[in-house]
Order: sequence, then structure tokens, then C-alpha cells
Amino acid sequence: MIADRKDDHVRFAAEQQRDLGGYNQFDDVSFVHHALAGIDRPDVSLATRFGGIDWTVPLYINAMTGGSVKTGAINRDLAIAARETGVAIATGSMSACFADKSLEGTFSVMRRENPDGFIMANVNANASVEKARRAVGLLRADALQIHLNSIQETVMPEGDRSFSFWGPQIEEIVAAVDVPVIVKEVGFGLSRKTVLMLQEMGVRAVDVAGRGGTNFARIENDRRERADYSYLNGWGQSAPACLLDVHGSGIPVLSSGGVRNPLDVARGLALGASAAGVSGLFLRTVLDGGVPALISQISAWLDQLEALMTVLGARTPADLTRCDVLVRGELRAFCADRGIETRRLATRSSSYGTTHETMGSTR
Repeated sequence: MIADRKDDHVRFAAEQQRDLGGYNQFDDVSFVHHALAGIDRPDVSLATRFGGIDWTVPLYINAMTGGSVKTGAINRDLAIAARETGVAIATGSMSACFADKSLEGTFSVMRRENPDGFIMANVNANASVEKARRAVGLLRADALQIHLNSIQETVMPEGDRSFSFWGPQIEEIVAAVDVPVIVKEVGFGLSRKTVLMLQEMGVRAVDVAGRGGTNFARIENDRRERADYSYLNGWGQSAPACLLDVHGSGIPVLSSGGVRNPLDVARGLALGASAAGVSGLFLRTVLDGGVPALISQISAWLDQLEALMTVLGARTPADLTRCDVLVRGELRAFCADRGIETRRLATRSSSYGTTHETMGSTR
């Protein structure tokens, strides 16, 4: 049953990618073009640092899968692509191998294929300390992702129904493991209230994982006999909304959920993220074209991101937080309702150096 569920997740996630080519709230963020802002390409560095973690590029392959023969092969391919492009990578939820030890290889294949890369293990918020340590050890992981997925669990026919102990459990895991802990959503976003709670628990960084990419409520609803939870398909906040909501919280933030191209990566970085993660789009690429296609795609993204930074005058990813951006449409309405001031973002390049009031001041 575990293997069947994991294979279903991949199939439905890949199918969703065909429907995600249109608008999302990243489109409500645009850079103000300054025609003389450009710098020299050799002066641009993609290296990023957050929470004591150093990555050579601000892009990573986010949590996807594992737990069946088919998904083990996908994890192998993703790990090879990560190795060849230098991006960090996260495995999917490792709960399957806690239930069935024979499935461990569908996750550990990542380390075998990518021995020197930055790999994040992944567990859910109800994992015990022992399981969290086991996940880290199995992958010789450099960090541990803990995912929050109450909406997915609610729609999942066999999902959990008790969530009150998640906070205390996260705090125990943070204190017990010897690698940084990054807490992420699975596609419904993290609010400022949630992020401040996670900060108090000692979490090293958060991944907002907002609405706009793979929709796990829809995936689990597709697995239900009557598909009677379709009204939750639009639940949650987008990644740009989350980034604006959590600004100034004092904890490093990563951007994922609906990232479609290098411009979305740059938009997320400009709104304060230290890096951007992609799952569904990269999954579709590797399923359709194999490892060479994914390597080519990631390489092109990194090249184009560097080109965008050159035009914008950003020598580092953090420098994008000094670029002027406009916030419009649905995203601006969200900010108005949440009491978030956006007008200052449109003129921050002129004030930098005097007020130092940038979206990246908490890194």
C-alpha cells in the first residue's frame, strides 16, 4: 500500500504540471527597470549563505518522493542531476522506510549517487527523535527537513487526524539531531505566526512552500473514492505572500511553491528568500526527458539567473533585496489585508546605504 501511494503521488503530481502554466502570484511581483543598473557578469556570484549553511547556488531540488521501486529510480536520477549541477537536494518524506526497512534503498540512493552533495533528509512532524536521527544517518544528511502537511493529512484517506503535538515534537527533534533543521510546508504556505513559533523552537530556517505548485490536497482528493474535498484546492497562501508576510521575523527563509522559471527565482530572492526550491516542474522534466534533460534545464536556469542579476546590478543573491520591486494585483490585496506595507519596496534602491531597510536585513 505504501508503494502504491507513493507511485500515485508521482503520477498525480506530474499530471498537475500540465495545468500550472498560467498565472500565479509571482506574476504580481515585477522589477523596476533601471537601464544603468547593470554590472559585469564576472562580478556576479550565485553563492548564498543562510543559518550557517553555505550553498554554491541559490537553487535546490525540493522534496519529492521515495518509498517504491519506481520512486527510488526517480530519486537516483534527481541525485545525479544535483551532483552534476551543484544544487542541493531534498529527499521526499522518509516515513515509508520507517514502516518497511526494505524501502531504505529508495532514499539512500541519493547519497550513493551524490556522495559529496548537500542532501536534506525529510520526515513529518510526528516522527520520533529516533526516526529523525535514523533518517539523518541513512542519508548522512547535511540538514533535516520537517514537513508540515495538516491539510494533506486531512484529505488523505489514511492520514493523521491529531496535530496538537507537532510543535513539541519539532522542538524535541531540533534539540536532538546534530544537523540544521529546516521546517517546510508542502504547498499551503507558512504564516508569520507559524514562523515566529518555529523560530522559538530553535529551527534554523523555514521553507514557505506556498500555494501555486504541486497541490497535495488535490492529489489526495484524487485518491478518494468520491473526491469530495475539491473545495480545498485553493487553500493556503502563495510563496510571494508568505515571503512578504514573514519579513523581519529574524529567521532565514527559503522560497518554494509555484516557482516556474529563473525570474520567479529572482523574485523570491528579491522578497527576502536565501534560495528557491523546485519540485513538480523538475519531476516532470526528469520523467519526460531523463537525467540529461534535467541537467540541461537546471544549468540553463542558473545561467539565466546570473544574467538577470547582472542586469539588475546584484552581485550576490542577497543583493537582490536592494532592487526596486512593484507588488500588484491579488498579492497587493493580500498585503493590504495583512497590514504589510509594500510601497517602500518600489524605492528601496535609492534609500539603501542610509536606512539599510531591505528585505534581506534578517539574514
